[in-house]
Parts: sequence; C-alpha cells; structure tokens
Amino acid sequence: MTNKDNLGRFSDLGIGKNFLDIITKQGFEIPTPIQHQIIPGGIEGKDVVGIAQTGTGKTLAFGIPMLQNLALNKKQGLILVPTRELAQQVSEALMQIGKPLGFRCVVVIGGVNQRPQVTALRNNPHIVIATPGRLADLMKQGHYNLKKVGIITLDEADRMLDVGFLPEIKRILNSAPKERQIMLFSATMPNSISKLATEFMKMPLRIEIAPQGTSVENIEQGIFVVRKNEKMRLLDSLLQEHGNDKTLIFSRTKHGAKRIARDIRDMGHTATEIHGNRSQRQREDALGGFRKGKYRIMVATDIAARGIDVVDINLVINFDLPEGSEDYVHRIGRTGRAGKSGTAISFVTPPERADVKKIERLIRKSLPKLAMPELPAERPKSAYVAPRTQGRGHSLNTRYKAGGGSYSPRQGQRNERSKRTGGYSRGRTTDRSTESEGSSYRGSQSKPAYKSSFTKYDERPARRSASSRDSGGQTDRDSEDKQTSNQRIPKRNFYTKRGKAPAKPSSGGYRSRGRSR
Repeated sequence: MTNKDNLGRFSDLGIGKNFLDIITKQGFEIPTPIQHQIIPGGIEGKDVVGIAQTGTGKTLAFGIPMLQNLALNKKQGLILVPTRELAQQVSEALMQIGKPLGFRCVVVIGGVNQRPQVTALRNNPHIVIATPGRLADLMKQGHYNLKKVGIITLDEADRMLDVGFLPEIKRILNSAPKERQIMLFSATMPNSISKLATEFMKMPLRIEIAPQGTSVENIEQGIFVVRKNEKMRLLDSLLQEHGNDKTLIFSRTKHGAKRIARDIRDMGHTATEIHGNRSQRQREDALGGFRKGKYRIMVATDIAARGIDVVDINLVINFDLPEGSEDYVHRIGRTGRAGKSGTAISFVTPPERADVKKIERLIRKSLPKLAMPELPAERPKSAYVAPRTQGRGHSLNTRYKAGGGSYSPRQGQRNERSKRTGGYSRGRTTDRSTESEGSSYRGSQSKPAYKSSFTKYDERPARRSASSRDSGGQTDRDSEDKQTSNQRIPKRNFYTKRGKAPAKPSSGGYRSRGRSR
C-alpha cells in the first residue's frame, strides 16, 4: 500500500488516546506503509519481522507499540542497534512521544565512560537503547540483567550481524525471560536473520513493505568511471557544481575519510568527518554541526550509513564503492528522505565494474554512466602534521619513512634527565640532533636510541669488519669487542641482600625433575 488514501490515520490503528494526542501535536497524521502494518500487530503483543528500506519510519513503527504496552504491563523495553549514532537517533525520536508521559530512556553505548550508564540503569528506566557490545559487557560485570524486560526490538538487524554482533545478540536473547515480545527490523533478509528469527521468535508476522534491496524511487542515481588518481579532482568539480547542496561523502576506510575531509577543507569548503577513530564527543559534535549547517559537507565511513537521520541531505557521493552491495542501498538512503528528492553519485574505477553489476542486480535497475566533466587542476596538498607521540619519542601511529630511515617527532629534543647527566640517560643516546633524517637508529653505527624488550641488543653477535670478512676469520679487535660489550649484567640477588641463603639449584636437570642425588 503506497497510496495515502488507503493508509488511513493513526487513530485507526488501535493507539491509545494519550499517545494519539501527542502524535498529533508532533505533526504526524498519516502513517507510512510500514507503520500502518506494524503498529496493530505490535500493540497486540505479537512477534514481528519487518523488512523495509531505510527512511520509511521504522522507529515509530516499533516505538509506539512499545511505549503503549510498557504503560500497561509496567515492564521494561530493550532496543538493540548497531551504531552509537543510531542509538542517539532512536532515543530522540521516542522521547518526543514518551517524555510528556513520564517515560525515561537510557542510551548504553561504547566509546564513553560506563559509570553514568550504570547509574542510570540502576534507576530502573522504562526503555534501554544499547549497542550489543557495551550491553553484553555490563551484563558480564553484573550491572544489568533482563529480568524486567518484556519487549525487545532489534533495529537494523542485518547490520548488527555484519559487524559481528551475533554472539552478543544470542547471549542477550538467551538471558531474556521466556515470555517476551520481539520485533525485528532489517533492510535485507539473509539466512542468518532467518535463523535468528526461527530460534528466538514465536510464529512472527512477516511484513515486507518493499522487496529487499529496493532503493528509494525519488533518488537520481548515476556513476562516473574514473581512475583512482583522478577521484579527488572529480570530487572537486562536483563540489563546485553543487555549491549550495548539503553533501554526504562515503569512504571505505577511516584513514581515507580523514584524508578526503582534509583535502575538501583545502578546497575552501566547510567539512567534517565521522568514523571509528573519532571519540564519541567528536562524532556527536560533527553530526550536530552537520545538522545545524555549520558544515556543508560530511565525510563518513559505513558506520554512518545506518545512523544519520538528516532530512535535508541533497547529495550523496560514494567516493569508494562499499564492500557489500546491501550497504549501497543504505548509503544512498541518506538522501531522498521524508518524500524529498535527492542525488546519489558513485565513483567507479575500471576494475570495479563487476561490483556495479552486483549492485544493479540487487536494486533491480541499471545505473546510468555519466559523462566526465572537465577536471580542474590538482590542488596543492597541505603540509603534513607529525603524529602525536606517547612516551619517549614512540609515535602512536606507524612510523613514517623520511629519506629511507625512521622518523621520530621528538628527534633533536633532550629531556630533563639528559640535561642533568650531560646528554646520557639510562644507557640511551638522547641527543638525536646529530643524526640525519636519512639515517635509521638501527642502521647507525652507535647503539640504538632505546633497547627493545623483544630484541636484546647485548645478545646480538658483533658485526665482522671488512678485513675479517675478507680473511674469512675473526680479528682480535672483533673478539675483544664481543667479550667486553656483550657481557650480561647479573640479576640482583635479593635474598643475599636480606641476609638469606639463595635456594639450592636443581642438580638433575629436566629428566631428574628436581630430585637431589
């Protein structure tokens, strides 16, 4: 049913008067197709499996039945979602209806301190919205149990299984009471979802609004076939063409998202980024700034494909094609929401033509190939900023090569201990300013800057000189160096220091098993 005249109104779905008044004040009058079919069965307490594309109003489809049933049976509701952003989004949507009636909601997610979440859980909230990983950790620590839970909702179940949450989901469902209601929502229906529904649900109603993989009709889609080294120039051209459009750009990797956002800012655009390497506070600030218009462009990984609910996104650009064809549908579903139109453009390299065919089979339509515009000149790259360091010159990130050697951000610095000891501290060469960038610490003739706990310098055999290699033997100088520099320092005998006799060593070796003769 897609015709609004056939959907009726919320008042026809068995919703209580208190909830109807709040829904009407919020501006909701006509339910979406999935809301029209899910809400009656959910209010009756039936298990439901809903298959619908993103942006179809699934949150209210399971939120309204959950709130109404919790008001009657005085139990607790649990909602599992794959990402932190989606958890915050679901909480905001439900509290628009539940807060006027006194409902309290707690968001339990990773990436932040768990202490406030534990405190909130002890206050017995009506609804818990959580990512499976953090919730399973709190259950393991004894901070939370599901004894009071009467309704469980799995939102974006296919995504939760894609990121490896199946063991945690099974552990959570096995801990729930036998008498409970489960509502499961997914954009696709792989075998893993079917097995999960069969194992934990009781004769669920299967409601499929659109065939799985169906994309939104009001999204104009197209692809550019472009070489990898020309992607950034093509992106520069598109951003100039769509200068007033709110744009969401997807990258396959976290480091790629960071690099793309940096290059976009160098082009003079306001841009932010959201990916797994950013803290929860940074992700919230980026998403909030993107919603409010502080940033016109946001670069994201697939972590945002299920957690961004921004109505006015005009353009979605797949800078990299997703790893899975199903993720393509969720990516482009960020635009064309709430009945608005949108544009989705994908960059395809020549070796990725086979991936395009898989996407076309999934969405049941062909993606038109767009004509390449005239590419602007390549812009100069911004200066490299050295990575933040931790400890004595050890970078938090992988070392960067400069001139063939290892680069250390702290090269040329002397610590306070080295000043007091005249440039030597703990057997380390602290004055690194004499070493050139083209030389490696390990490759220098002196001892390394620090002694690794995995490779003992003193246990290495001394290098043979050129004359020794030519003669095929070992010189006296080499032998002397080996005897003097490679002597191992004996461990301190704490028993002797205290005046106690050391333990008698075993005389029988391995075969005697410690027996004395």
